[in-house]
Amino acid sequence: MSSLDQTFRLLTSIDAPFLGSRTARRTFDFGRTHVVRPKGKHQATIVWLHGLGDNGSSWSQLLESLPLPNIKWICPTAPTRPVALLGGFPYTAWFDVSELSENGPDDWEGLDASAAHIANLLSTEPCDVKVGIGGFSMGAAMALYSATAFALGRYGNGNPYNINLRAIVGLSGWLPGSRCLRNKIEVSHEAARRAASLPIMLGHGTCDDVVPYKHGEISAHSLNVAGFRNLTFKNYEGIGHYTIPKEMNEVCNWLTARLGLEG
Repeated sequence: MSSLDQTFRLLTSIDAPFLGSRTARRTFDFGRTHVVRPKGKHQATIVWLHGLGDNGSSWSQLLESLPLPNIKWICPTAPTRPVALLGGFPYTAWFDVSELSENGPDDWEGLDASAAHIANLLSTEPCDVKVGIGGFSMGAAMALYSATAFALGRYGNGNPYNINLRAIVGLSGWLPGSRCLRNKIEVSHEAARRAASLPIMLGHGTCDDVVPYKHGEISAHSLNVAGFRNLTFKNYEGIGHYTIPKEMNEVCNWLTARLGLEG
């Protein structure tokens, strides 16, 4: 992670062309999925998404150590693809990104493909198990995009989104497609109802030099304005682009309360 973060910082100023194609349909080969089985009664399943250049294995080890015995964790690995922000070099990435900016182009095709893959992982869970999505950095961005698909009831391409999400966690990330989100939700009473009902926890370090803290603040504001009222935003003073035990403890407490987990 540290070497990638260094590369990320070095290349954020590169004016690389956006690689997302609006005409040719791309195919995506997702990597290995790692599963952490619940140690107690299976009450919830959460898909947890890694950051740019990482994989599902590293997060599965951390999640297995958390005091959440009633959660099953599913940790997929993103496809390896060219990333415009990093000069077009291939990395594991949930979608392409050319710049971290409110005005940057969004890779809708990549976002939809990953959101559909995540939804498919959750689609076979038992009906009495609550499901959610969490992630770090680009994984957090993907979790938030899935939250918007849930609220709207459809992906960006118009296909129906059928997973009943009960919790979203986004650490050190940002919200793709924030510019048009409010207008999309305001025109539908059902979308507004789903947005207001979905608990979201965001966490961000104030000294993050990979995904700057302002992106966390802007994302929280954009979600709130769009109607996601059940939102908790926590900042961590002096923390960079990584998680700390305090943050993960607060994630555990938040998930236990929001999902009504036992013990």
